[in-house]
Amino acid sequence: MNGWDSFAGWFAAHYSSFGLKDVVDILIVSFIVYEVIQFIRKSRAAQILKGILLLVVVLQLAQILKFSATTYLLSNGMQLGVVAIIVVFQPELRSALEQVGRSGFGTGFFSESEQEEELRACIREVALACESMASKKTGALIVFERETGLRDILNSGVMLDAKVSADLIESIFFTNNPLHDGAVVIRGLRISAASCILPLTQNSNLSKELGTRHRAAIGLSEISDALVVVVSEETGKVSLVSEGLIRRGYRADALQEALLSSLQQSPQQGTSLIKRLFDRGEKK
Repeated sequence: MNGWDSFAGWFAAHYSSFGLKDVVDILIVSFIVYEVIQFIRKSRAAQILKGILLLVVVLQLAQILKFSATTYLLSNGMQLGVVAIIVVFQPELRSALEQVGRSGFGTGFFSESEQEEELRACIREVALACESMASKKTGALIVFERETGLRDILNSGVMLDAKVSADLIESIFFTNNPLHDGAVVIRGLRISAASCILPLTQNSNLSKELGTRHRAAIGLSEISDALVVVVSEETGKVSLVSEGLIRRGYRADALQEALLSSLQQSPQQGTSLIKRLFDRGEKK
């Protein structure tokens, strides 16, 4: 009973005044921890974090075993490592801060209907661009990022952060444009990057009619939940790719309906993605 009495006394001393302020405090900390975990999962931070944890373990062992030289080297090296991490993750940290600035305080002023209208406008511009490029047999590859982060794909291209418009999309894929040979990635209802390199599918059972663009679209959809629109340079057909499957022969109105239906729902949860797409601020 002495142990229990001791614990009860400690708990009462520390949490007797537990109230609404403490609940809010815990919720804020939980939210920050969650966002940090999400950031780590969607960037290179996961592997680097493993390396840091390994160094911490080695440092603790060195201190226990009194290895003075190893302790000195690791402790001083880790101090410099903090600065190194900031330098290495400067693009990711900047992106995260921009996201907080854009979505953390602004999106609450927009209604769900206004967010859906932005989504519809984005899709309409993409459909118009695809219809025009299909008539000219201009090849194109347009990626809609959803839940799976495509940071590595974005880093392979040229960052733009531009409003989605049919004219801009057509100009990007114009044959003489240096950015035409690659994919445009739409993140958060904005053109985040162009000339991005996508992984090719390893599926050997695909039709020989499918060219590099279609194989790249399928390859990305096999490793993410991204939606990919492909305009064939050979046939002028518009295709939509998701979850490793390709559907061909879309006209502008049918493409709009298919994109809207897919982007309004999460492929796994069936919940609305409009707000999360809107919140991403690059647009996430």
